[in-house]
Amino acid sequence: MAKGGTKQMKVGLRSARRCVVAIGVLLVAQLANQHLISSAAAFGGAENADKGSDQWLATGRDNAETRYSPLKEIDSNNVGQLGLAWYFDTDSDPGPLEATPIVANGTLYTTLTWDVVIAVDARTGKLKWRYDPHISRHNFAPGSQNDPNRVRIGPTILFPANRGPAFYDGKIYVGLLDGRLVALDAATGNVTWEVHTTDPDSEYSITGAPRVIKGKVIIGNGGADYSCRGYVSAYDAATGKFLWRFYTVPGDPHKPFENEAMALAAKTWKGGLWYKLGGGGTAWDAFAYDPELDLLYVGVGNGGPWDQNWRSPGGGDNLYLSSIVALRPDTGKFVWYFQETPGDEWDYTACQDMILADLKINGKLRKIIMQAPKNGFYYVLDRENGKFISAVPYAYVTWATGVDPHTGRPIEAPGARYDTNGVFLSPSNSGAHSWQTMSFNPNTGLAYFPATNNTLWFREDPSHFIYRPGFMDRGLSLDPTKSKYEQKIVEPPPDRPSGSFLLGWDPVTQKEAWRVPDVNGSTVTTAGNLVFSSSTDGHFMAFSADKGERLWQAQLVPGFGSPVTYMLDGKQYVSVLAGRAGRGRLYTFALGGNLPIPTGVAPSASGATAALKSTQSGVYSDAQAARGETQYSQKCAACHMVDLKGNGIATALVGDSFRKTWNAHTMNDLFNVTSTTMPQGNADSLSPDTYSDIIAYMLKVNGVPSGPDKLESDPEILKFIRINF
Repeated sequence: MAKGGTKQMKVGLRSARRCVVAIGVLLVAQLANQHLISSAAAFGGAENADKGSDQWLATGRDNAETRYSPLKEIDSNNVGQLGLAWYFDTDSDPGPLEATPIVANGTLYTTLTWDVVIAVDARTGKLKWRYDPHISRHNFAPGSQNDPNRVRIGPTILFPANRGPAFYDGKIYVGLLDGRLVALDAATGNVTWEVHTTDPDSEYSITGAPRVIKGKVIIGNGGADYSCRGYVSAYDAATGKFLWRFYTVPGDPHKPFENEAMALAAKTWKGGLWYKLGGGGTAWDAFAYDPELDLLYVGVGNGGPWDQNWRSPGGGDNLYLSSIVALRPDTGKFVWYFQETPGDEWDYTACQDMILADLKINGKLRKIIMQAPKNGFYYVLDRENGKFISAVPYAYVTWATGVDPHTGRPIEAPGARYDTNGVFLSPSNSGAHSWQTMSFNPNTGLAYFPATNNTLWFREDPSHFIYRPGFMDRGLSLDPTKSKYEQKIVEPPPDRPSGSFLLGWDPVTQKEAWRVPDVNGSTVTTAGNLVFSSSTDGHFMAFSADKGERLWQAQLVPGFGSPVTYMLDGKQYVSVLAGRAGRGRLYTFALGGNLPIPTGVAPSASGATAALKSTQSGVYSDAQAARGETQYSQKCAACHMVDLKGNGIATALVGDSFRKTWNAHTMNDLFNVTSTTMPQGNADSLSPDTYSDIIAYMLKVNGVPSGPDKLESDPEILKFIRINF
């Protein structure tokens, strides 16, 4: 339901609440029915996106975040001739590579895991410079979990991901996991300025790409799963001077509110001490900008803790959680909001990509914003005023039976407000669509994004919630048979669909145009009638944009970032990062490219000695694997599932994708990524030996033979064990 000014939204009791589902509909429009909005005054270098269509100057390419390129040298007729033009071995540490590269003035800039930034020649892949902020791999010293006097040494993170830089006026801007915003000289990589956008001794982190609008760097943050209070900040692009901040949820009601928007929001929080915890609502990824309306659109995240009883026991919509908020970019002044999931307690964020377009709907040209948020509904809103236009499910949804066609408020299913009895709900907390980018092609009128069918058990745990810095605690039990938070996760009923798929979606008719199963990667679309995406097993693929026909593919390595395309010297290129197991590669393709696609693991820049012992010789014991199974079910199965097959967002830890990802890596690589990212939100909370036990269980499930001795946790031993399947 959209509101503006200080008009108050009705707030019901918790038992009467209905979840609002309005994450935005992907902008789609048929050429006769709509046009893309102007790129003037867009993000960073994107204000020149139309003039410089050969480049990729902003994370969404243009201010509307369409990820549509007008290039068409590579098209649906000749894409089969695509070959590898060059590649660059990044020497990245293990972890997800999620960045959208920037291409400006013949240089490609991208981020890697742990916020490393590289600049390479976009014609050849030759390295120009590398920037490493040296982010600590631990938030507190290992083994200090119960020490009341422990000192923070690094950020608290879910994953060491970074979704890319921004470019503007000769500078590269990047947000860091420890909350810093850094400006680098685009030519040299030297630091021009840096500022702390968050309290260094807090649970905030930054994984999203900055945007630059009207000379201001716009940056959000993450941390809602640790109950941090969300906000968006603006800094002067030239100097780093702080300009304004907009909080997404209210603060202490006993103190003056920052603005009228916070006073309005506070009326929708009922009791409790949310303001002492923070309340959540972090804006960790999605932004868009309309220069004609001069509106900055912000996607707001989930509540923290998840269970609303811990943060707002009297119910309420808890504004502006899971909402799209429109602000004035010069001042941060609030204009309007639309809440997709009122009173969120399922981690249904509205932080997924938002796309702007002008579409003819019911015979009238409308300025719209669209989004496919985690809650499973595809939203189309009027971006001038936030008024609801339409929303329909794009994946399997059970938490709501639909959306009220007049108000846009979700019609919540009986039992969706879980209690101590618990309930299976779809989508899961991972969402029907997450960070993977979506794109919109004005020629086909279709939007393209990966979706996932998944299910999770939600159960309130009234006996359990302890706020501890550095630890995630959602305030609920995920197990249908146990009363404690960390217990074995069981599989959902067999009738619940699962699996990922790529959608071509018509936002005008709100119908699926085509679907390709087992494709879950970020997308980019072009005037050549193409959509590029990827699969969990390591295939990078091109599809026809109008019909979804697979036209080309290349076997790379699993774990993809977001692809981009650009043109230099009359030649069009397509680039993508891949390799979540570490030492990933930046691959760049062109027509007639004839380089062999490299196989095996890229060499380490450190020149580490090659591993001597193979996992096929028996590097773990059966007893250790049995211990690991118990620990896995308690600590890891909520995301990676009981069968280790993942949930569409959390990666599979068994099968071809896992084996292709990790084959030929060292055991130390696998240990590093496991210990720094699992359990989600509480990495480093287990002992080194427990991590080794869990890895032993993963090896056993993947068919690796056991031996008489246990797998050690000493890196000096692990780096000499090579993984072979």
